[in-house]
Amino acid sequence: MDTGIATNVSALPLWLKRHPFAIDAFFDFSLVLTYAFPQELLQPLLPPGLALDTYQGSGFLAIAMVQTRELRPAGFPKAFGKSFFLTGYRLFVRHQTANGKRLRGLYILRSDTNQSSMVWIGNLLTHYGYHKAQVKIAHTSSQLDLSVQTLDTQADLQVIADLSHDPALPPAGSPFPDWREARKFSGPLPFTFSYEPQMHSLVWVEGVRQHWQPKPLQVDVLQATFLNQLPFNAIREPQLANAFSLENIPYHWKRGVYERLIAQTLMPEGGRYDA
Repeated sequence: MDTGIATNVSALPLWLKRHPFAIDAFFDFSLVLTYAFPQELLQPLLPPGLALDTYQGSGFLAIAMVQTRELRPAGFPKAFGKSFFLTGYRLFVRHQTANGKRLRGLYILRSDTNQSSMVWIGNLLTHYGYHKAQVKIAHTSSQLDLSVQTLDTQADLQVIADLSHDPALPPAGSPFPDWREARKFSGPLPFTFSYEPQMHSLVWVEGVRQHWQPKPLQVDVLQATFLNQLPFNAIREPQLANAFSLENIPYHWKRGVYERLIAQTLMPEGGRYDA
């Protein structure tokens, strides 16, 4: 368990976790699976200030698997960067800021990485809940095999992705009728949110991406133990709504934005997003 690391960093000032400087990185590849759940099942997982981003009564959990290279403070040489594998469990959400701007993004429930240093750094500078994991990757031109084993067994994952062709339609049973609609729920999204209960506040960071062309995939999910816990296990067979991959993506995160939640009005269903 990584509880010792988390306990130590929790005593540090909150401002450190508010993304105090911009970050640059490069994604060698990203594979994202999105699962659909009844929106009433997921809404209790959200903190104040956030609402589910929904489609025809469904809310969505994304499982992102990202091979990250040269992550470093913006402006630093690439030699200072950290390279690691990341798995993140995120809900699609929306937020209306105090000045009325409407944002669409992700709320992170858990993160796993194969680098102990990234567990410490991630829990020092974010609220993303990093844990240590063992990762195995077999990547060819036609197939991507991923295996993630976590120390607490709560987020073990095994996925085989077919890279050889584009499926004609989203997975059977998906709420999305076609890939055009499904692509609207392919992460990551521009904004990532965290909640600070001590201050009753939200923190968000904006990502700036290049060459963003998600490719639909057919995948075989052999194991995803995160879905075996509440509230996800209320659904006997969680519905895979879509699967997308990306390769060779330069990525930049701006400095974090901090907002106290004094009086929060959520955006009405179907409202337009400003960003």
